[in-house]
Amino acid sequence: MKSTIAKSQYALTAPDLEVLLALVRGGTLAQAATRLSADASTVFRSVQRIEKNLGQRLFERTRQGYLPSDAMAEIARHAERIESELEAARAAAMTPSGEVTGRVRLTTTDSVLRGLVLPCLPALTAQHPQLQLELHSANELMSLTRRDADLALRATPKAPEHLIGRHLGPIRFVACGAKSLSPAHRRRTLDRHDWIVPDEAMPEHPSVRWRRKHLPKLAPRHLVDGIVSVVDAIKAGLGVGVVPLFMLDSEPQLVALSQPLEDCESQLWLLAHPESRHLRRIATVYQHFAQSIRLP
Repeated sequence: MKSTIAKSQYALTAPDLEVLLALVRGGTLAQAATRLSADASTVFRSVQRIEKNLGQRLFERTRQGYLPSDAMAEIARHAERIESELEAARAAAMTPSGEVTGRVRLTTTDSVLRGLVLPCLPALTAQHPQLQLELHSANELMSLTRRDADLALRATPKAPEHLIGRHLGPIRFVACGAKSLSPAHRRRTLDRHDWIVPDEAMPEHPSVRWRRKHLPKLAPRHLVDGIVSVVDAIKAGLGVGVVPLFMLDSEPQLVALSQPLEDCESQLWLLAHPESRHLRRIATVYQHFAQSIRLP
């Protein structure tokens, strides 16, 4: 395929590529500067210089930020491969004994972190004592494409096409209450309980869709900011809620009030960026999760 990069006498340098890649990932001068530990004016001057030397615009300036041109997108793909190979070379040079070292950043949801990730980490850290893990949990997952994280455990119907993914299985959900509920309260129909539900920040969560379909007249008593908060509120005796089935294994104070709910399911994917998936530290953690995480 013919390259879209214009011919030029100027030879891009490694620092040039670092600046351009930071701006592609950050989208703004401020975000790029943060990634480079520099200031926005320095990034601006660097980009201006590179574009002038190449004789072409690499970014479209918009109110939303800097949008990469087709040529810049192609440059970024090469720069990512160079970045990954350089990181691999540095890791090999620093660990001649073959130990797995370095930091791996994982992004996931609060419930997956508590119920699936944390239980399988002791074995990983015992096997690789030089490995450092950075764990982020939020409703909005960090971007692998912008390299805000190295790996993601994401509940999604299918893996995004631009990422490498392994399907770990279906996430099923059950209605739960506290184990302290009396037998009489457990026998109540679900609509006769006080309900704890995710707030408006999670309108498409499977439990929210299920409740709106099967209990459309229900007025929730408590709204919280995530599924782990639903679990904690149930344990505190505030009511019932829908939680992932896998959390029953790590939360002995919960009791299921239903069978796995129909029309309430998601799929768990382990995701990585194709340009960094082969790095030893990332591949090690990726493989451990793929082998260790089991969904009921």
